[in-house]
Amino acid sequence: MRNNYIVSILLGLFIALSALTACKGKTDKASHAEHKAGELWTCPMHPQIIRNKPGKCPICGMDLVPKGSNKELVLDSGIVMLTKPVNAQVIATIPAIQAETGTRIYASAVNGVITYDTRNQTSIASRVGGRVERLLIKYNYQPVRKGQLIMEVYSPDLAAAQRELLYVAHNSNELLASAKQRLLLLGMQPAQIEQVLRTGNVLYRVPVYSNSDGYILEKSAAVPAAVPTAMPPSSAAGGDGMGSMSGGASAAPATPAPMAPAAAPVLLREGQYVSAGQSLFTIYQAKALVAEFAFPSQLAARIKRGQKLLFYPNNDENAMQSGSIGLVEPVFRNGLNFTLARVYLGDHGFQVGQLQTANVPVVYTEGWWLPRKAVWRLGNKSVVFKKEKDVYVPMAVETGVEAKDMIQVNTNIDGWKVASNAYYLVDSESFIKTNN
Repeated sequence: MRNNYIVSILLGLFIALSALTACKGKTDKASHAEHKAGELWTCPMHPQIIRNKPGKCPICGMDLVPKGSNKELVLDSGIVMLTKPVNAQVIATIPAIQAETGTRIYASAVNGVITYDTRNQTSIASRVGGRVERLLIKYNYQPVRKGQLIMEVYSPDLAAAQRELLYVAHNSNELLASAKQRLLLLGMQPAQIEQVLRTGNVLYRVPVYSNSDGYILEKSAAVPAAVPTAMPPSSAAGGDGMGSMSGGASAAPATPAPMAPAAAPVLLREGQYVSAGQSLFTIYQAKALVAEFAFPSQLAARIKRGQKLLFYPNNDENAMQSGSIGLVEPVFRNGLNFTLARVYLGDHGFQVGQLQTANVPVVYTEGWWLPRKAVWRLGNKSVVFKKEKDVYVPMAVETGVEAKDMIQVNTNIDGWKVASNAYYLVDSESFIKTNN
């Protein structure tokens, strides 16, 4: 009976081993079929790596997994929006602000210069063509009086006309008046004509006299004029340590300020030839001066004739005076478009070439207003960082005037939340991609 029990146990073990062998064969066949069906293998971290058999990733060394299997790396949908490049959005916790609206009054500062009133200027020209024999003007802005001798010109035409006068005086009294009139038109004085008739000698030098009191300036020289300059940079951007960075990025290079007129020597020299009717000198009268102020394009449309402004010398703010704009003139000079506003001065203590600064109050009723440091200047574009959920996205906007530490935005940004300081979010301006 004991032998039957042992035989039963051995028979049971044999049956169990047979079943296990059969299952393993089926599993191997199924696995081989699965491997054969999934021929492409890829890396979970580098999807560009694709192989037709298992192995290691040549980049990171991870085991390759079947392409399309559950072992591939799947990004969480909650962080998909945060995986965009940094030049398209910025992740930051900087405070966000909203633009302000409403009517505002700002006093904008513009630069100017004291110059001559062109309504009182006169021109000196040679009535005959010839050679400059004597020149009494040695430098620009030399004071002259009315009737003062400026220069003497030798003219062959004038000498011929004097000979005709002497011939007519000896042969025909009927043409004498016409001959005298011709010499008067050529620039000779009546006393000189009588001298020629009395002595019978020809005057080879024609004198040129000043026709007004004032200061003489060579025609080719430039009169001091106002030129536009950049707006002054914002003073400080707060206690964030970015004040110098923001000011340096937003301020444009300033145009050199005009210098006071210098007594430079004239270019005209004795022995040079001049043509008939050529304008040689201009006389400016100092009894009436004007203050010319250069307005940038943002402010030019907001000024008009008769508007009041306050101005003072650059070195003395206590000597402030008020004036009215008497002329508004668009100007294209040195490749720049700007607008000149003239203030005519009566009794004054100014000097020509003296630099001035004017404060013009301007009322703004449209647009939105942001702190200057909230707008980043990207070449000829202006950029703000709009907050969208947890990230800041750069958006291009159109800006207007800058007053004090505020800047006007003409683009509709109502309801936007923007970064309070755009300079914290900029790594390199050349890498920003804006959304218009």
